[in-house]
Amino acid sequence: MVSLDHLNGEKVIVAKPNHSSTWRHNLWLLAALAIPSLGAGVGFALAGAWPILPLAGIELAALGGALYWVNWKLEYRHVIRVGDDVITVDKGYFVPKRTWHFTRDQSALRVVPEPHHWQGPALSVHDRMSETRVGEFLNREETLELLGYLRDELRIRTHSRDSALKA
Repeated sequence: MVSLDHLNGEKVIVAKPNHSSTWRHNLWLLAALAIPSLGAGVGFALAGAWPILPLAGIELAALGGALYWVNWKLEYRHVIRVGDDVITVDKGYFVPKRTWHFTRDQSALRVVPEPHHWQGPALSVHDRMSETRVGEFLNREETLELLGYLRDELRIRTHSRDSALKA
């Protein structure tokens, strides 16, 4: 998902993966699966087959852990702030984990065409000293939307095939 907002004279572009479900919905799913699973486990335990109950608990704990891990991974985002003099790219989950600062007049956008028509182009913001890729987790339509937002703010200095894609 890509969104554009204006905040304190800056354009703020937020790119984040699509969520199929919220954490609250995942908890409801886990509870809906826990009731029959633990109910059957208790029934078997009362009938003398007690190993079923711990296995049902392990199964639910594994499912809960997997749901939590996927939900946490989907909180990753790129926040691109475009000011009059500086372009800032923040990457992280809930707070910025890494930050890049680019001088506006020295920065540009690198566009590497997609290797397959289902994928979007690879986008990177760069200057003479550093470069960072943005929106690599987006689908084709969202990548093209991000490209449109960035094209309005940055010049495209490099538009070529990546050497890694040729090999």
